[in-house]
Amino acid sequence: MRMITRRQTLALAAGLATAPCWPAVAQAKTEVSLSRQPGILYMPTHVIEKQKLIEKHAEKLGVPNVTAKWMSFSNGGAQQDALLSGGVDIINTGTGPLLVLWDKTRGKVKGIVASSAQPLQLISRDPRIKSLKDLQAGDKIAVPTVRVSTQAILLQMAASQLYGPDKWNHFDPMTVQLGHPDAFVAMKNAGHEVKNHFAAPPFQTYELQQIPEAHVVATSADIIGSPLSQGQFMTMTTFAEANPKIIQALRNAAEEAKTFIEKNPAEAVEIYREVTGDKTSTAELLEVLKQPGMMEWNIYPQGTMKFAAHLNRTGAIKTLPTSWKDYYLPVAHDLPGN
Repeated sequence: MRMITRRQTLALAAGLATAPCWPAVAQAKTEVSLSRQPGILYMPTHVIEKQKLIEKHAEKLGVPNVTAKWMSFSNGGAQQDALLSGGVDIINTGTGPLLVLWDKTRGKVKGIVASSAQPLQLISRDPRIKSLKDLQAGDKIAVPTVRVSTQAILLQMAASQLYGPDKWNHFDPMTVQLGHPDAFVAMKNAGHEVKNHFAAPPFQTYELQQIPEAHVVATSADIIGSPLSQGQFMTMTTFAEANPKIIQALRNAAEEAKTFIEKNPAEAVEIYREVTGDKTSTAELLEVLKQPGMMEWNIYPQGTMKFAAHLNRTGAIKTLPTSWKDYYLPVAHDLPGN
């Protein structure tokens, strides 16, 4: 499976010299491009892809012959660049990127629905590091995207709690950008400088199982005090306005994928393995899903306003939203988000 890197995406965007940063007008489409990322927390997207649920629900809404084209990205930053450059129509990534893109584009990027809220775990293989307070200058913490990924922002929130609001960036110099599969490889390499990884499922479980020294230092729930949306679909508002039935079809597809995973976890795991190429056995992955919080597939956003308040306080976003509905499309406004 060929991954699109952030560098390749930026090169493509740079080549489109006459293109604006985001499309001024979007036409109704029959081919819809969406991002795909590795990791079991993105399993709803894999089910939607394999079962052609967007195509199914678009046809039910009177839009036949829709084709969903799924594109693999190595990290959240690459797909964000692709969305802004017009290289992809819909992406699925974390709460931090959604809020930053919403603010950066002055509301031209908005969420559609959430897809997962599994807990994240900061794993260390350094026996010296038992808590966040043990991290010091020179330590390296792998995160998907520095400063703006969900993991990077969680570290900022934790720093504010530990050292005071003005020290929110205490851990930033320690973060390095690595996609979860690459971070997993680095963690397994005893000689690698990266000894800490703020991981997403299933990589945190793999590290705890396969690396003798690996242990949990902190979790997203420890830091934010509630479930936190990890995956959510988002798009340009121009695309949403030109394709309202596609947006509704995606919401309906996400609801069906949630129900399918809950009722048929073994089949869902098989789909995940097929789409991502993960060689982990079905039995092992089902054990991952039995861990606390791992069957959290609600489509409403959770914990996002706490993120927004932090990002506004630190200057990462200029606009403080009054509600999560400010950065989510109306298609989700009937849901109990926060």
